[in-house]
Amino acid sequence: LSQGGQEPFTAVSLMSPTSASRMASAPSCCFPAAHSRPCARPGFPRTLGQAQALDGICQLDLVISLNIPFETLKDRLSARWVHPASGRVYNMDFNPPQSQGVDDLTGEPLVQRDEDRPEAVAARLRKYKDAAKPVIELYKSRGILHSFSGTETNKIWPYVYSLLSSRIPPILSEEEH
Repeated sequence: LSQGGQEPFTAVSLMSPTSASRMASAPSCCFPAAHSRPCARPGFPRTLGQAQALDGICQLDLVISLNIPFETLKDRLSARWVHPASGRVYNMDFNPPQSQGVDDLTGEPLVQRDEDRPEAVAARLRKYKDAAKPVIELYKSRGILHSFSGTETNKIWPYVYSLLSSRIPPILSEEEH
């Protein structure tokens, strides 16, 4: 991992479009269901063990990998500040509070969690990269990995959306059935 941002950092998300009739979209994980939808789990699985366990639950058809420079991730994650009482999260770069260092609703001070300090974020990202590398290789070897690179959501999303739109049939409401 290059700390200079030269080598992209990869985050993995997964999707199971052809398993739409068997897979549920649930907040915590994928479970078989008779009338369910494709399942998306951003950032999961993070380890090879989790990927192997997931194989016992569902068969993945599509995995999305976002290659984002290390420095970009470190800077964004390090810019997080929270209001401890409510859990509201602010990002000093793209969602700052109205007044520097204070919560918009209560006026109480914001804090930066230890895990959001630059050195902690860098260590967490290095650990993640080491653990995720075999997961990425697994899905690459299966031919289901689709990678996208960039630093801005609005520039990456159209490509991700195009891929998903071409692979996942529209989900109809109960009235449309």
